[in-house]
Amino acid sequence: MSKVTEIFGEYVFNDKAMRDRLPKETYKKLQLTIKNGKRLDINVANVVANAMKDWAIEKGATHFTHWFQPMTGVTAEKHDSFISPSGDCDIIMDFSGKELVQGEPDASSFPSGGLRATFEARGYTEWDPSSYAFIKDGVLCIPTVFCSYSGQALDKKTPLLRSMEAINKQALRILKLFGNEDVKSVKTTVGAEQEYFLIEKEAFDKRKDLIYTGRTLFGAKPPKGQELEDHYFGVIKPQVQAFMKELNEELWKLGIFAKTEHNEVAPAQHELAPVFTTTNLAVDQNQLVMEIIQKVAKRHDMVCLLHEKPFAGVNGSGKHNNWALSTDTGVNLLDPGDTPSQNAQFLLFLCAVIKAVDEYQDLMRISAASAGNDHRLGANEAPPAIVSIYVGEELERILNAIETDTPYCDGEKELLKVGVHILPKIPKDSTDRNRTSPFAFTGNKFEFRMLGSSLSLSGPNIVLNTIVAESLKSYADRLEGAENFEEALNALIKKTIKDHKRIIFNGDGYDQAWVEEAQKRGLLNLKSTPEALPHWLDEKNIELFTSHKVFTREEMESRYEIILDNYCKVINIEALTMLEMVKKDILPAASNFSHKLADTVISKKQVSDDIECDYEVATVKKISSLLKSANARVGALESAIMETKGIEDVTEASMAYRKNVFTRMCELRIVIDELETITAKADWPYPSVGHILLGIR
Repeated sequence: MSKVTEIFGEYVFNDKAMRDRLPKETYKKLQLTIKNGKRLDINVANVVANAMKDWAIEKGATHFTHWFQPMTGVTAEKHDSFISPSGDCDIIMDFSGKELVQGEPDASSFPSGGLRATFEARGYTEWDPSSYAFIKDGVLCIPTVFCSYSGQALDKKTPLLRSMEAINKQALRILKLFGNEDVKSVKTTVGAEQEYFLIEKEAFDKRKDLIYTGRTLFGAKPPKGQELEDHYFGVIKPQVQAFMKELNEELWKLGIFAKTEHNEVAPAQHELAPVFTTTNLAVDQNQLVMEIIQKVAKRHDMVCLLHEKPFAGVNGSGKHNNWALSTDTGVNLLDPGDTPSQNAQFLLFLCAVIKAVDEYQDLMRISAASAGNDHRLGANEAPPAIVSIYVGEELERILNAIETDTPYCDGEKELLKVGVHILPKIPKDSTDRNRTSPFAFTGNKFEFRMLGSSLSLSGPNIVLNTIVAESLKSYADRLEGAENFEEALNALIKKTIKDHKRIIFNGDGYDQAWVEEAQKRGLLNLKSTPEALPHWLDEKNIELFTSHKVFTREEMESRYEIILDNYCKVINIEALTMLEMVKKDILPAASNFSHKLADTVISKKQVSDDIECDYEVATVKKISSLLKSANARVGALESAIMETKGIEDVTEASMAYRKNVFTRMCELRIVIDELETITAKADWPYPSVGHILLGIR
């Protein structure tokens, strides 16, 4: 047995551990809870908790925690030891079913968006048995949801689980129409490609902007960036390879299927991709991936940057959300398949996704919105802010043939007829890849490419699950009452294509012509978070989420407040960091260098008036001009911050931060970056971007 097979999942209380340690009857009852959502009896919970505790202690754990995902975008945990008093000065190691199933952390300091007042501290965590418990840093971590005293969701996981139930319910209705009576459940699956930067810790520690904000707020463009395209899939450097080896081992121990690793486009940029798994597990595991990447990097004297745009002038980092639908019988509903009957089913599910994305473009964009990701979307490195679907030439020709009732022939010149039994064989690899598309069909799944590197996977998958559930519901409502299923199916597919073909675009998303074409088609172009977020509370979106019981209206309003408030805080922190760097370090350093040059001129002239001092004089003049400009722009930024801080309405404040504060920040950066190019390296207070990007050897 190899080392990988020996260590894989060793810190996970997975199905094998349950079968080995639980009585058969207890195991069966727990499986009913996991698979069918049946409530867990407290007596069963006690047995499970005791077995889980014994297993954890054997693995070196001394504490347990309810591990949850509040609306901060990161995970939270409060540790309790297994110790319980037993007589005078004695203890026993104890863990009850009640402690396993429910916890009560203080909820007062977590974002709630108005769901509860600050003084209302009570919150509850409840075990999610569909996600395995695991050991991290000597602590038994129990994945849970997090809700308020009144039952409102205070986390990202609760609505995700609700959305999974919604799409399961509607997909089963459709599958029964196709005669799939053996299917008991449908789950969405996700594989998340994670991009990140690795830089030297020594350089990181010298950059206030990286420490405070995760990105370089200043930095002149280095002579070499990614122009030679020599980093992408290039040979991995020894220091990075050692890091990746340890990272894989740490992830494998936690049962995370880390599969692919490689250099990405920008210098110092890399990617990790796992094997697909059920969506809520994929979300949990991606949170762990982000945490462990950063921990392991530090052990190798590096720092992992998960910001979407750490460096101007080179690619930023995204997170590609590969999304598919699968039945408990092992069928991928987005696989075109080899038989005609499967093709009919596939086309209906394909059309459901097309309809969903077209009708809810705004929600797709919102699900990827953040201050960091605003730097990427629309740049020539990431998908544009305009949502569209890439289906490939083969599928587009098929859809066009269906819409226009025209013959379509595959390689065997077989006539296309859209029905239950008479359909052409669609090649499995019927599409190329389009890296400029925000939402691309890639053979048997959709790749949602708009997500930012640091983003939780919950939001995008909540949206995807719910909007597709809505499409499937509308289809089921229509087809269940149809007198002739085949005729109704044909008409439904044809109508969907006709009504929603505007969202399909197979061309270059970076081309300015597409922006103009998208506008003609009536597609949204929401370039920034403050522009996108107000659509979250559009009545159609509230109706969508409330009707499928994914969010209440109050929960939607709370998330709106939280996301925009976070946006304002991020921009404010960046602006204040800029001011501190410029006023305390950069301007004094440049002024000092200018003073040195002036002293040099004086020294030279004392030797002889005939000595030329063109460089010194010209540079002093240039620095003086830039210092004057920088000082003025510092004042403008300070004024913008003060004016914006007085705005109480979060919508208005976010727009002001975008239009006023962020604009002043960009103006200040232009001057400072130019100042860096003429100031001596010895006098410049921070490591250059070039040094940071190419520092690892």
